[in-house]
Amino acid sequence: MSNTADQQHHGRGESRPAFEGTPAQALPLTASEDRQFATLAHFGGILGFIPSLLIFLIFKDRGPFTAQESKEALNFTLPPTLLALAAWLLSLAPVIGGVFAVVNALIWVTITIFSVNAGIQVNRGRPYRYTLNLRLIR
Repeated sequence: MSNTADQQHHGRGESRPAFEGTPAQALPLTASEDRQFATLAHFGGILGFIPSLLIFLIFKDRGPFTAQESKEALNFTLPPTLLALAAWLLSLAPVIGGVFAVVNALIWVTITIFSVNAGIQVNRGRPYRYTLNLRLIR
C-alpha cells in the first residue's frame, strides 16, 4: 500500500493525523499531584509496604515530595509488614497460634494509626518523619 493510501481513511478521502508517539520520559508531577501521591504512599501503609514501594518506584523521579515521603513510608512499613507476615504464619501453629494472632493484629493496628497520622500531615503539605524508623532504603 502506498503512503498516500495509508493516509486515506476508508477511501473517503479523509486524511488521518500522523502517528503521534508518547514521550519517553513521563512528565513531572504538578505540586498537587506530588502532594497527592505522597499522601497515598503513607495511607497505603494500612495495606503494608507494597503501596509505598510501588509509588516510590513509579513516581520517585517525577516529584521530589513524593520521592521523599514514599521512601519514608516504605522504610516505616517494610519491617512491621514482614513481622506481621511472620506472626501470621506462626498464628497457624496449634498451641501458640492465638498469641501470634494477637501480635499480628497489634502490628496492623499500630501501622494503621501511624500511617493515617502521617498521611494527614503530608496531605497538609508538611513532611513527616516517623519517630521509630530504620530508614533501610536511602
